[in-house]
Amino acid sequence: MFRSFRQAIAWLHTWFGLTLGFILIVVFFFGSLSVFDREIDRWSIPESRFEPQVMPSFDDMLLPILRSLEPNVQDYNTNMPLLHDMSQGPMTPRTELPADEFWAYTTHRDPVLIMGAGYLVPQPLDPEGHNHIHGFTTIDPRSGKAFPDDQLKIGSQFFYPMHYSLNWRWASIGIYIVGIAAFIMLAALVSGVIIHRKRFREFFTFRPEKQTQRSVLDLHNLTGMVALPFHFFFAFTGLVVFAGFYFFPVTHTQLEPLHDYHEIVEASETGLPHQRANVPASLASIDAMVEQAKQGWAERDMPGEVGFLKITHVDDANSYVSIYRAGSDRVALVGEGMHFNASTGELMRADPPRSAVSEINEFLTGLHLQHFEHWLLRWLYVFGGLAGAICIATGFVFFVEKRKRQHTLQGSSGSQIVNALAVTTITGMLVATVSILIANRLLPADMVGKGYWEQVVFWGSWLLMLLHAFWRSSAVRHLRISPAWREQSILFAVLAVLAVLLNWVTTGDHLLKTAFHYWPVAGVDLSLLVSSAIAIYAAKYLKKRESAAVNKTAGYATQKLEASRG
Repeated sequence: MFRSFRQAIAWLHTWFGLTLGFILIVVFFFGSLSVFDREIDRWSIPESRFEPQVMPSFDDMLLPILRSLEPNVQDYNTNMPLLHDMSQGPMTPRTELPADEFWAYTTHRDPVLIMGAGYLVPQPLDPEGHNHIHGFTTIDPRSGKAFPDDQLKIGSQFFYPMHYSLNWRWASIGIYIVGIAAFIMLAALVSGVIIHRKRFREFFTFRPEKQTQRSVLDLHNLTGMVALPFHFFFAFTGLVVFAGFYFFPVTHTQLEPLHDYHEIVEASETGLPHQRANVPASLASIDAMVEQAKQGWAERDMPGEVGFLKITHVDDANSYVSIYRAGSDRVALVGEGMHFNASTGELMRADPPRSAVSEINEFLTGLHLQHFEHWLLRWLYVFGGLAGAICIATGFVFFVEKRKRQHTLQGSSGSQIVNALAVTTITGMLVATVSILIANRLLPADMVGKGYWEQVVFWGSWLLMLLHAFWRSSAVRHLRISPAWREQSILFAVLAVLAVLLNWVTTGDHLLKTAFHYWPVAGVDLSLLVSSAIAIYAAKYLKKRESAAVNKTAGYATQKLEASRG
């Protein structure tokens, strides 16, 4: 079938890249946006535009709020029938479920405080399972005021999960699809290295004035080589981060008894109760425990603030409080947990020094999830992710340019279809992304279900770009560049500027104000304006290429006509 090993590898690289590249480019692009997901949240929810706060008093502010929480309606309706043993009687009403755990979370980039509770299912189908229905809230830590539940945090609740799950939540199928794509990407990276023998030269070669096929191949090779370590590392660590999830069906079927036994052994070794004692008990001062934890961290030469706090087995004699340090000053994702008896406030356990294997795992996980404060490294992540997106995008264009003449002569629409899908996935994705920001600024802040309709705008605009791309990609059959590339670039440029203007009009936070007082919002606005300028340049460049392609096609037609006359 193949005359050489290198030819076989080239085939694998081409078709693996084509079939899963449409998924990977979404992963790369929204992964890049996720580096600044909290800043995008601030842009999308103007009420949260204040400086990050330390975790406030748990006793005075957070505990009363957590006790007033109720289980989420959707979570109850979806999961309660699956967790409750119907043979024991009817389901416990949603508002009567007893609280079993409380938690609060913040980061160095989060002005708001995210809190939640887990509620026990009294008659569980699996007594050893995680039988919780959850409730959540986001508050202003300065006042304790809750933000509306239907306000969508576009950065952390939409763009970020798009990066690892495509926001396809049914049966978590999106996570599995991304995992398969990441695994195949590793094969594509290795095959790409094999087929490109002149790697050093390709690292410095880009000829934008050459024919489209040549220039996009140069850019494909260049972006692939420049960020090759980044691409390989993030594909690998992404699989590591979700390894436990991918093996979930095995661990909870064939290995479930071993899993349950391990939890019991771990509880015995750590001294942290695995189950409730079912004996009521009062709660000591959490604030005193927080101060003791801070003192413990300082004695270890790592002073810091609380990042995550959790109470397990609420109001039970076996209740304990786990307090974790905000680790934004280091790459490794570690919390240096301190665990206290909830009734007495006595320190039960301080997490011991980590093993070499644990340190490697936490370092790799921290590098991928980037909770650290290093802003230069964050921007390198953005550029690495965008380089990956460009590498895949130019691969699509090269595929079309290389085969469109052959497909036209054969009467095949393959190149036209690939081109339309590429336009949709690249410029269409950009239009959809900025469309949800515009919807965020245009829809009333107090609108019921605002977050839902913002998502409708996102998917609806992306669908329109798909239809537009297929409509305009007929030019590929005539050996020309599809005008859909240029038209969607222009649309994106206009919408990006409009989003900046709408942010100014609806909030009063224009660039001259935010650039000096609030960089999270200024950064989003500036990124939109820079992206708009790049899109305008791209549209002009594409117009030039389109004209050249039309002239070239006309030349071919003239030559063919003269040859037939001769």
